[in-house]
Amino acid sequence: MQAKWPKWVLTAAGIYNLAWGAWVVLAPMAWFDWLGVERPNYPQIWQCVGMIVGVYGIGYLLAAGNPLRHWPIVLVGLLGKIFGPIGFLNAALRGELPWSWGATILTNDLIWWIPFAGILLEALRAHSQPQSVPDSRESLMSEVCSQRGATLAQLSARGPVLTIFVRHFGCVFCREALADLAAARPAIEAEGAQIAIVHQSSLMKATEMLGQYGLDDLHRYSDPSCALYHAFGLSRGRLSQLLGPRIWLRGFLLMMRGHSPGAVDGDVFQMPGAFVIRNGQVVRSFRHDSADDRPDYLAIVQSATRDGQDASLVGATPKLKKRSLDLSASAE
Repeated sequence: MQAKWPKWVLTAAGIYNLAWGAWVVLAPMAWFDWLGVERPNYPQIWQCVGMIVGVYGIGYLLAAGNPLRHWPIVLVGLLGKIFGPIGFLNAALRGELPWSWGATILTNDLIWWIPFAGILLEALRAHSQPQSVPDSRESLMSEVCSQRGATLAQLSARGPVLTIFVRHFGCVFCREALADLAAARPAIEAEGAQIAIVHQSSLMKATEMLGQYGLDDLHRYSDPSCALYHAFGLSRGRLSQLLGPRIWLRGFLLMMRGHSPGAVDGDVFQMPGAFVIRNGQVVRSFRHDSADDRPDYLAIVQSATRDGQDASLVGATPKLKKRSLDLSASAE
């Protein structure tokens, strides 16, 4: 059972931010007059600060519904509450702001450090707990049906099936994977393989998202409980696998290239993977070591379908070839 205090902390933070933001927007000069500081020439800039703080308040109230699931909002808020005082300290030491200005730093930032950090630690503990023993992979492949009424066992009896387990649809790396899959689809199907997608969203959301990439006709399996993910050995990721500096940088570059992030829709800790299944058996697998790993889907299929030929990963990075592709043809 989750503790109630994170909910109350975020509710209080949300109300405070909305109230403080509204005050700054409606009475931008009040704080300057109270401190005896010279009024700015462009109060609109200060009002923009109030607007941003108020928007954070909306985020905190939304996160209060499930603090452990919406920990990224808390993380962003805590980072802002850390960098804000650092900026103030630098300005005060240089004489650009009076020390009395720190009164707003106390209530806006410092008093929230410990409770916000506590929420993040609670989220880390919750997502680091050992998972329950997964259901049998074979039974799930025979029981869970796609939107077209076929199980993975049935599909794999007709030929090899490249089964892609994606991250939540709001993730930029998930969207990159869908774009890569759409580009490689003709070549993958020319190898005689079908494609199936396992996701955490509703059927309607999946239809909308996959339709943007021309993949909505593929067999897809809704798995909000992540039972299939766990049965295939895909666990929740560690913070280093999800939030490392390289991951942030590549995520930012993807956003610059048009892969805009969306709302969190699933377990943000859940790691993705790709498997080739034939006759109900996994013959190739790719498990991501980090959220930004980018597998070569065509090469994975080729290594499974071209027996006796070169099974190297054409186009994949050597790092990914070495650490993530299991070329054992035996079932796992």
